[in-house]
Amino acid sequence: MRAITVLLLIFIMLLQYRLWFGKNSVPDYLALESEVQRQTVDNDKLKRRNKLLYADTDDLKSGVEAIEERARNELGMIKEGETFFRLIPSDKNTMQIDQE
Repeated sequence: MRAITVLLLIFIMLLQYRLWFGKNSVPDYLALESEVQRQTVDNDKLKRRNKLLYADTDDLKSGVEAIEERARNELGMIKEGETFFRLIPSDKNTMQIDQE
């Protein structure tokens, strides 16, 4: 009877060793779980960015306003007959206006 008890204790210890230190152990599981959570957050950020890009491309395909807005913001273009005002702060109290 004592031999069976010792054998079972050795078997349980081997299983515990594998559970805590072997391949696919509890620490491996916890590390993978945190990696999955991080990847899920990254995926959500990318999904939001993709939605914005799809909305931007749809807007560019369908409307002239978006093209004009991009030309103004990114290229500094103005329409014919428009007056462009650029506000340049010279100090905290006054503002200087350049007219082109």
